[in-house]
Amino acid sequence: MALRFLTAGESHGPGLIAVLEGLPAGLKVDEDALVRELARRQKGAGSGPRMRIERDRAHILSGVLAGQTTGAPIALWIPNRDHAKWRGKLIPPFTTPRPGHGDLAAALKYGYTDLRPGLERASARETAARVAVGALCKQFLAALGIRVQGYVLAIGDVHAQRLPESYTSRWAQAEASPVRCPDPDASVAMEVAIQRAMQARETLGGVIEVVATGVPPGLGSHVHWDRRLDARLAAAVMSVPAIKAVSLGEGWEQAAQLGTQAHDPLRLRDRDIVRPTNRAGGIEAGISNGQPIVLRAAMKPIPTTLTPQPTVDVATGLETETRYERSDFCPVPRAVPVIEAMVAFVLADAVLEKVGGDTMAEVQQRFAALPWPSLDALRITGQPHVFWPASDQELPPATQA
Repeated sequence: MALRFLTAGESHGPGLIAVLEGLPAGLKVDEDALVRELARRQKGAGSGPRMRIERDRAHILSGVLAGQTTGAPIALWIPNRDHAKWRGKLIPPFTTPRPGHGDLAAALKYGYTDLRPGLERASARETAARVAVGALCKQFLAALGIRVQGYVLAIGDVHAQRLPESYTSRWAQAEASPVRCPDPDASVAMEVAIQRAMQARETLGGVIEVVATGVPPGLGSHVHWDRRLDARLAAAVMSVPAIKAVSLGEGWEQAAQLGTQAHDPLRLRDRDIVRPTNRAGGIEAGISNGQPIVLRAAMKPIPTTLTPQPTVDVATGLETETRYERSDFCPVPRAVPVIEAMVAFVLADAVLEKVGGDTMAEVQQRFAALPWPSLDALRITGQPHVFWPASDQELPPATQA
C-alpha cells in the first residue's frame, strides 16, 4: 500500500484526529476545499440535531508547509464542539444495546463495563475525519485530471428515474438538491419520504452512486486477490457505517442478465479501442480499463430510532426497549461525501502504486506517460507461443480421485 491513513477519536470526545501518510511532496493544498467537503458532510435533508451544533474545520498540524505537502505524514485535527456539554459530566450508564448497532458486539469483544465506549468509536462521527482525508486525496487526483463525485439514486422506496446524460450535470444538479439527487422529481419525492419517516419516528436508508472520471487503465491487478481494484474499493466503502452492499457498474442487475447482455462490446475508432457502454463500471478482472469507475453503495436505515425496539438491559438482565440516542433520520445525503472520500483514497493509493514518485512533478510526468486503450499501446504480435515447454521440470503426477 503506497498510501495509508488512520483516524482516532470518539463521537463526544475532544475531537477527531487523522494521519495520512504517502502523499508526494509538492501538492498544493487548498484548505478551503477541506472546509467545503466537511460542510457537504453536514448538509442534507434528514439530518439530526447535532448538525446544528458542529461546524467542522480540519486543522492541518503537520505535513504541509507554505501551502504544499512536504512528503511527511499529514496530521489533521477536527474539534468536537459538542464535547463541551460532556466534559466533567457524570454520564448515566448505557446498558440497553440497540439492535443493528455495535453496542453489544463491542462490549463482548472488549469487556467494557458500559456500552458507551463501543458506540462512541463506532459512531458515524468518525467519518468527518475520513472526509478530511478524502479531500486531500481528491486534490491529489484532481492534479492528475481525475474527479470523484457522487449522488443519491434512492431513498427508501423512491428511486431516481431521469438522470442527466453527463456526469458533470448529474453532480451539479445533485449538489443543488437537499437530498443530493440529480432527478428533480425524485428529489421532491425523497424529501416527502423523509418527512413521513420522521413523523412515523422511523429511519430510512438508500443507494448512493459515486463516479470517478479520468481514471487511466492499469490501476489494480488480477494477479492477487488483495490487489484487485474492485475488491479494494468494495472493502473501503463497506467500512463506512451502515453500508451493507457495494456494486461496481451494473453488478446487481447483471445477476439476472444473460452473458451477451452483461458486457461491454469493443469497437475501433481509428486505432483507439472504445466501448459504447460501461456496464462493467470501469473495472475488469480487478484492473481499471479506462472507462469511468461507477460504484454503488446500499445504506441501511440506521438502527437508532425514536420508536423503541426490543432489547435486553444487560445490567438488570431484563427484557426492555431501546432508549433514543440523538441521530439522523436519513443519513444517505450526508453519506455521499464519505463514500467519495473512501473511493478517492483507494484510487490515490492505486495511482501511487502504479507510477510511484516522491514529488508531484515525478508523479505527473509518469502518469502522463500511461497508455490508454489503442492498438498502438499494445504489444500483441499475433504469433503462436509455446507457453509451457516440454523440458519443464517434471511435476508430481496427477492422482485419480
